Amino acid sequence: MPSIDIRHAHSLPHAQARKAVQEVADKLADRFGVACDWDGDTLKFARSGVDGKIDLAPKSLRVTANLGFLMAAFKGPIEAEIRRVLDERFS
Repeated sequence: MPSIDIRHAHSLPHAQARKAVQEVADKLADRFGVACDWDGDTLKFARSGVDGKIDLAPKSLRVTANLGFLMAAFKGPIEAEIRRVLDERFS
């Protein structure tokens, strides 16, 4: 199963980092129709063909996602959009 694994450093205070992760999730929801829920400092997201999470740590975050057969064709655009939004929110 094709997957996405992105690590991104940040220097934001926890509350700002969490808000930025939520903004990333909102972008994913708008663009790809994913549903999102927080579990501690992990934001889980899912929709048909995609399931993943964003783990928030003090100096970094990690986005992991598993893509189903049909969504695998969109791995490049999905990964590019995640990286773009992370750069925008955390740089």
